[in-house]
Amino acid sequence: MAAVDLVEIWRGDLLESVHKGHAVVCDGTGQVVEAWGDPDAIVYPRSSSKMLQALPLVESGAADARGLTPEHLALACASHQGAPMHTDRVAAWLSDLGLSEADLRCGAHMPSDRPTAEALVRAGERPCQIHNNCSGKHAGFLTLARHLGAGPEYVEIDHPVQQACHAAFEETAGEAAAGWGVDGCSAPNFAGTLAGLGRAMAAFASAGARGGARAGAMQRLTQAMIAHPELVAGERRACTDLMRACEGRAAIKTGAEGVFVAILPERSLGVALKIADGATRASEATIAALLVRLGVLDAGHPVAERLTAGAQRSWRGIETGRTHTLL
Repeated sequence: MAAVDLVEIWRGDLLESVHKGHAVVCDGTGQVVEAWGDPDAIVYPRSSSKMLQALPLVESGAADARGLTPEHLALACASHQGAPMHTDRVAAWLSDLGLSEADLRCGAHMPSDRPTAEALVRAGERPCQIHNNCSGKHAGFLTLARHLGAGPEYVEIDHPVQQACHAAFEETAGEAAAGWGVDGCSAPNFAGTLAGLGRAMAAFASAGARGGARAGAMQRLTQAMIAHPELVAGERRACTDLMRACEGRAAIKTGAEGVFVAILPERSLGVALKIADGATRASEATIAALLVRLGVLDAGHPVAERLTAGAQRSWRGIETGRTHTLL
């Protein structure tokens, strides 16, 4: 099945751009209850899979053995901005492990938090690996590696940490991975169907109805994200703004190249979407529209209105057109 039109961009009275994609909603039994485009489209979840990658950290007992708090767990699921509220916590986490920035394997990039980036430039300093948006996930990997007594090269595909992540991905998605690639942070990223990603999110959403270590870990990660949305993303980020707007009804996570997922515990539903051209503006609009459709986000909330029907403006502030979602 082909991708379908999900978001239109209008300039004046002319349709200027269209973003196509795929989206699924799955229930607690793993069934697809709504779909647009092809539920069997193979995608890289990219950073939307961080909750799956954090499952072994909690399920294994490593998180409790190191006394990790919900803030740590939110950072393990984060694509953060590299603001001080993120980097200070990750640096302290590494220090508590007896480790340092040099033990990370995520690489360095300029933080997306503008004041932090500007401060580095003014000081003539370069960003370090703690500024990487995935440094919290990697601190979690290092915590698990220590717990398992495994070696330092934790991003290698045959490392026990990545073997545990691979198993968590396949078991929660209910399918074998379709392959794997190397993510921007140098860790493996496992590909699968969009429906499988939706099933994994639905497993998180319905974890309260099940017992066992995995269900408990899923609940803790979901609750940590909802409690600390600013650590999962950062101020003025769609993930943070949407989680706040949903007022505890959803854990929401973006991934690069137009991926978004949502966990809706009150409804035991999981959501996954992929914009075919990878456009962030379209993935943000589509996830907001789906949250409205599923009743966890008020259509009149300013965040919903901004993302689903936001005005396009000139540099002088003149309205030139609008976003229009098709869900």
